[in-house]
Amino acid sequence: MGAADADAAATLRSAVAPANLSLISALLACAVAQFLKPFTTWLKDSKWDSRKMVSSGGMPSSHSATVTALATAIGLEEGVGAASFSIAVVLACVVMYDATGIRLHAGRQAELLNQIVCEFPPGHPVANVRPLRDSLGHTPLQVFAGALLGCLVAFLLKISST
Repeated sequence: MGAADADAAATLRSAVAPANLSLISALLACAVAQFLKPFTTWLKDSKWDSRKMVSSGGMPSSHSATVTALATAIGLEEGVGAASFSIAVVLACVVMYDATGIRLHAGRQAELLNQIVCEFPPGHPVANVRPLRDSLGHTPLQVFAGALLGCLVAFLLKISST
């Protein structure tokens, strides 16, 4: 292959390769995770709910997929010694901890409150309040699956761009 062919191949590769691997990895991982949610719900509950595609909670965690794809892509491009990689890893840890901790328990509390409100008599002032959203957080398995998906997306995009 001559120098002109190598230059043409490099130009084509840079035109096809993502301009910002980190951002594209994060956004794609989020989109794939959200796309998968109705299918995993169908496998688990034998019912189709396309609204899961735009809601929080569920399998896999799109928040975890997003932040791990971001951290993985930064690590692949800039190295694990880069300050930006450290920031992304800390962000990922905070997001995943929050998903399995605070948000999961807030969702469980909302579920319990909704059950209590349903038992109120029709004339009670709170009886007609719109139910609280109870699908907020994630189980550790959902977070792990999202994190695995995020790493996979970043690796596949990095491989396809080289």
